[in-house]
Amino acid sequence: MSTTEGDLLHTVETGSISRSRRFWGHAALWLSALWLIASFILQASQDLGWTGFGFDNWRPVLYAYFIWAFVLCVTRVVIYGESGKKALFVLPAALFVVSMVVFPLLFALWVGFSNWNLASLTGRQFNGLDNLRQMIADPFYANALLNMVYYCLAIAIEYAIAFGLALLLNQEIVARKFWRVTFLVPLMLSPVAISWMVGKSMLEPRFGPIARFARWLGWENPSFFGDPLTARLSIMIMDAWTFIPFMMIMLLAGLQALPREVLEAAEVDGATKWQRFWQVIFPLMLPVSVTAVMIRIIFKLKLADIIITVTSGGPGGATDSVTSFIYREYRDRSNVGYGTLLALVYLVIIVIGMTGLMKISDRIVRRMTGRL
Repeated sequence: MSTTEGDLLHTVETGSISRSRRFWGHAALWLSALWLIASFILQASQDLGWTGFGFDNWRPVLYAYFIWAFVLCVTRVVIYGESGKKALFVLPAALFVVSMVVFPLLFALWVGFSNWNLASLTGRQFNGLDNLRQMIADPFYANALLNMVYYCLAIAIEYAIAFGLALLLNQEIVARKFWRVTFLVPLMLSPVAISWMVGKSMLEPRFGPIARFARWLGWENPSFFGDPLTARLSIMIMDAWTFIPFMMIMLLAGLQALPREVLEAAEVDGATKWQRFWQVIFPLMLPVSVTAVMIRIIFKLKLADIIITVTSGGPGGATDSVTSFIYREYRDRSNVGYGTLLALVYLVIIVIGMTGLMKISDRIVRRMTGRL
């Protein structure tokens, strides 16, 4: 018996793999890849109208991708031996991400540059840059983008309120645990439920309690969603009431994690409460604050449920967010192609904007914390 046969820990290295084994491994990989490319080109050319033959749908292309992914995993071991086995720890997850993220994104691009109205009998038709031109000339989409700027700027006020509540609940006040749970209640409710309880009931202009209180104060015809400015502010308040507890609990956790030695040293040095907050607490809380604000911006960019339930974007698109506008483009107009292009453009704006904000915030945090 040879030493390799008796060694249970023997591994197959790349140098010990025969040429014929590598050849058949590469051949199987290239054949599966060629079949995937050929099936994709065949189906794409049929959908574009370049050829009159192809598959009934894109399902054969999906099957070809699964076959290629399986062959890719197997041939890693066939061609590279032990190092190929190491790749199997990551490769299936990467292929799954490609199938669940990259493919839908490519399909969205395919749909975004086509005229596809579900109410039409002609089906989907490639229209080039027509949807992009329509988007540039669409005043309602531009208005929705501008509204998103207003909604995101309101996060500064939400952050100030959340920080104040976190500072309050971090003190030794009476019934502190009760107040912490009470302030978290809005976060536990669904935004749709809040829309009905507050927007549809309490703010109802005829019989709502808040409307009655406004009339008692002298507002003759209180209409919280009839005026564009008032409607936008009402949406901001309802959304803020829902998500301020989220930032509050993150900031409270950051306050409780602050080193007590630093705070006590500042107090011993004679710093006032304002000096301790502005020169010690606030700089130390910047990493947590930036994280809370960034996550809040992400939630704000997806704002739609409250708007759809309460105002449906009205009056005249004054409260529309980009997400609610795209939703109505799908639901009311059944314009899948144009709505998909709007969503893709919004995705690009979010990626670029969030990347820029993260870089700017990182510089600010480094500059502020470097002074301590």
